[in-house]
Amino acid sequence: MAKRKAKKVTTTSDDIPLVGKAIDLAPDLQRILAPNASPMTGWGTNTYIIGDREVVIIDPGPDDTAHLAAILSALKGRHVSRILVTHSHIDHSGLASTLSGATSAPIAAFGDSRAGRSEVMSDLIARGLATGGEGVDHAFTPDQTLADGQIIDGSWGRVTAIHTPGHMANHMCFHWNEIIFTGDHVMGWASSVISPPDGDLTQFMLSCKKLAVIPCAGFLPAHGAPIETPAERLEWLLAHRYARESQILSRLEEGAATISELTDSLYCDLSPGLRAVAQRNVFAHAIDLTVRGEIVPKPDLRFDAKYQLFKAQDVE
Repeated sequence: MAKRKAKKVTTTSDDIPLVGKAIDLAPDLQRILAPNASPMTGWGTNTYIIGDREVVIIDPGPDDTAHLAAILSALKGRHVSRILVTHSHIDHSGLASTLSGATSAPIAAFGDSRAGRSEVMSDLIARGLATGGEGVDHAFTPDQTLADGQIIDGSWGRVTAIHTPGHMANHMCFHWNEIIFTGDHVMGWASSVISPPDGDLTQFMLSCKKLAVIPCAGFLPAHGAPIETPAERLEWLLAHRYARESQILSRLEEGAATISELTDSLYCDLSPGLRAVAQRNVFAHAIDLTVRGEIVPKPDLRFDAKYQLFKAQDVE
């Protein structure tokens, strides 16, 4: 994937759909916006319904009674065959159990909130880094686990599960017809937050490249507007991360620095409420660069370590 600049998707206020209203995006495809807009979720979580008589629901959204009512109303008596969850952040999986109880539909996902973690992230957790941030649905357990490439056939057509760890280790995208539902891996309004140890930048980059070779007409993200140029969007996401990596390496050429110091030097005009998120993103890059041998943490790989370029080390 080239590192040249690519088009960033933007959203205007005119694009934002009405909360709770089922919108027909295509034949047998509806979107319902949940009432959970925030600086981290954009206009809120998009819940998708695919199918006619029998349907599949993708990302039921947050545990909200109004959103539950909106989904049940949109069904108009249609049978729900499965509830698919892209990943277990509460703005995606929070309503899954309640919706399952109301429809008798099983919940399907890659696994619980620990599934799919890399060895590096498992080691960080074992050494005391218990969570990467707020929003993880630790109680989430699907009724059915889906393998990478698993096919779900029905009257709605064919849905193929694609394991895309990165934003979260148990993250999946779902390929239906010419569309890929991308959850939080590729969003329609911002780049994904990568917050270790739940998020893994090394996995994220590989997952972007994995999606890039799957032919499709567009992406439907869990946050933001439809993405009509998926190749450009993936290119932008990779270029964004490569640029941040270059900034970190350039800063470390000036001398060793902590995650906090790197964040302050890389992010200008950052609101206080987003500083912790920015620090987690920088930490994600530091882990990836450490694994690749580009930088070295002292005393070892952890959030409060001091990082410096590998070439500055004395190699025995």
